[in-house]
Amino acid sequence: MFDSKTLLSAMASIVLVRNITNEVIPHEILNFVQSGLHHFCRQFSAQFTIVIEEFQGMAKNQVFEAAETYLGTKATVSTERVKVSKSHDHKKLSFNIDRGEEVSDDFEGIRVKWKLICIQEDGSRIRHNDMYASSMSEIRSYELTFHKKHKNKIIDSYLPYVMEMAKQIKEANMAIKIHSNDYGCWSHEPVKFNHPMSFNTLAIDEELQREIMNDLDNFVKAKEFYRRTGKAWQRGYLLYGPPGTGKSSLIAAMANYLNYDIYDLDLTDVQDNKILKQLILGMSNRSILVIEDIDCTINLQNREEDKDVVDNGYNKVTLSGLLNAVDGLWSCCGEEHIIVFTTNHKDKLDPALLRPGRMDKQIHLSYCNFSALKQLVVNYLCITQHELFEEIEVLLGEVQVTPAEIAEELTKDCDATECLEDLIKSLQAKKMIKEDINNEENVKEEHELGSYEEGTAADSDTGSNTNT
Repeated sequence: MFDSKTLLSAMASIVLVRNITNEVIPHEILNFVQSGLHHFCRQFSAQFTIVIEEFQGMAKNQVFEAAETYLGTKATVSTERVKVSKSHDHKKLSFNIDRGEEVSDDFEGIRVKWKLICIQEDGSRIRHNDMYASSMSEIRSYELTFHKKHKNKIIDSYLPYVMEMAKQIKEANMAIKIHSNDYGCWSHEPVKFNHPMSFNTLAIDEELQREIMNDLDNFVKAKEFYRRTGKAWQRGYLLYGPPGTGKSSLIAAMANYLNYDIYDLDLTDVQDNKILKQLILGMSNRSILVIEDIDCTINLQNREEDKDVVDNGYNKVTLSGLLNAVDGLWSCCGEEHIIVFTTNHKDKLDPALLRPGRMDKQIHLSYCNFSALKQLVVNYLCITQHELFEEIEVLLGEVQVTPAEIAEELTKDCDATECLEDLIKSLQAKKMIKEDINNEENVKEEHELGSYEEGTAADSDTGSNTNT
């Protein structure tokens, strides 16, 4: 056993020898020897290492960025030191491994190790006008190490997998934004979309909700299908029904479910077809184009009558221009686009807007049924069962009431039973009004029928007298 004095003496000797070596032997020779030793040892190693540097010339290395994002999901599990951050555009905290830390990963039975290498660069060698100077003063890279027999598998499968997973992680973490058009372009500073509506709180028929969610899921997964069939990767929805039935709420739920940005297009502020085309081309991938109240925002002529209309010196948007923008050749310039039109009066729309390929799915949002009511009660009163439900279900089958009207009754400042009792009174009042209207119509029909019969009888008598 060495005592502490002997150990300290040995360490001091090593340091002295190293210092003398560094002073006597030129750095070039030392680097050459070290490189040779490293190469010699590598010949007998079963490990293979891929180095992924942060920069590729002056540009960011996309593989490095993908690795940084991907490893952030594993950093809190397999490391003792992590870095955390959050930007305004992100919904959640982001984690990154710190310098020198290692992260292990398994891919189809292959064990790999990642390590973040940071080398301090001499600041005097950095150009002061270099926009990346602060970042490049520390040269960062990832070392990916694994058994050399898996080299092809790692390069051909694992790294593409990391790239794809990083893309999905980024997309899921990006905050949704809502864009509006103004002066012929989308707003430069879109608003963060904080609408809380989701399919868990949306008050529509349960079966219809499942149908919509399945349709959205199939659309997101159908990239290869659209490519194979030669179609633009987009899907059109028409939401129609009376006011207050949840059309805007459904759009918000769709955006939150898919994590897609919303582009709210006001056609009244679009000068002509050319500007309309530029706006659609300016949309990002994975986004929803919304045109609300398509039947009354502008006067879209039928295609048989379609022509540029001059108004105050501007060529207005035409139906042909709108159809070409959403379904023509230029529609293939973006991916994962959903187009949503809303209307209260479907019968007023030109049939050209409704054909499959433009409006692939037409969703009728009607008056509130019992399934939607139960969701509203959960949202507003936080209950799932009540003794008054049976009476309310019967009344809902007899009157037409929108989810918005029911929500108004449920927002009163009283307990659940009082709210439901007030709702029953409201529904009963609607029922009485409906019955009164029906009675008046019946009386009117009976009166008209009686007048008709009297007139017929009079005509008959006149004819008899004439014959006589």
